[in-house]
Amino acid sequence: MSVLVVVLAVTAAFCLGTGFVFQQNAARHAPLNDFLSPRILLDLMRKPRWLAGLGLMVVGMVLSALALGDGEISLVEPLLATNLLFAMALSRWQTGQPLGRQGWGGLALLTGGVTAFILAGQARGGDAITDPLRRWLIIGIMLGLALLLAAFAGRSRLTAAPALLATGAGLLYGVQDALTRVSGEYFGSGGWAALLTTWEPYVVLALGICGLILVQSAFEAGPLRNSLPALSATQPLAGIVCGVGFLGDRLRMDTGALAWQAVGLAAIVLGIVLLGRHPAMPSGSSPPHAAEDLRAG
Repeated sequence: MSVLVVVLAVTAAFCLGTGFVFQQNAARHAPLNDFLSPRILLDLMRKPRWLAGLGLMVVGMVLSALALGDGEISLVEPLLATNLLFAMALSRWQTGQPLGRQGWGGLALLTGGVTAFILAGQARGGDAITDPLRRWLIIGIMLGLALLLAAFAGRSRLTAAPALLATGAGLLYGVQDALTRVSGEYFGSGGWAALLTTWEPYVVLALGICGLILVQSAFEAGPLRNSLPALSATQPLAGIVCGVGFLGDRLRMDTGALAWQAVGLAAIVLGIVLLGRHPAMPSGSSPPHAAEDLRAG
């Protein structure tokens, strides 16, 4: 395990977590007719707080790309899931809420789960699987699920929309992370010429834009506690599936290791849920006219 990879991934998590808080603070005031529309990005660009959050998010993505370039995605993704810890810290500072049992329990589960999964899995690189059918099957399932979740979210708006959209965005970002690693390998072996003549970097850009629209719509539709846990839990799971599924990542497969990996992933998800539901997380609210506008629409 490279110390540099760990430092890059944790720093990326810090930038992502704090950036998400700033973005949600601004996005919850976006016009409701921008829901699931690219117009939401144009409107939010006028808000300095959102731009600050976007800048932090971009820095986080760059740092995560550097981490993915030097480390296995099955190692980096659990570390990126700790972005919720930093979002929680900023939110707690804003609200003044104590952590209490729920906060400390969520923190212990998340950090313990990440540690257990990494130590038990001992992720190491291997040869990427060259079967295109397997790669496209995994990517197609991820993108198809994200599309279905966005479609359902468009019908539910103020109820399950934040969680559905955040889950869809997490799937997109997990695939994006996997293709970012592939793009980095192309760049490392052949420079810009090799990178720009492949399809992966363009799909990475498209996934980033689509994921951003889903995330901002989720932030607009409801409190951060309803969306960020789903995003933070889904992205690493999707990334690990891609890493093991077609990038050649290898995890220990003996019974004891698999059991601890399962325990670690379960603890990560439960810790994320507990922290995301903590009172310190911004409750947010849609504009007062939200319900009326939605019924009229």
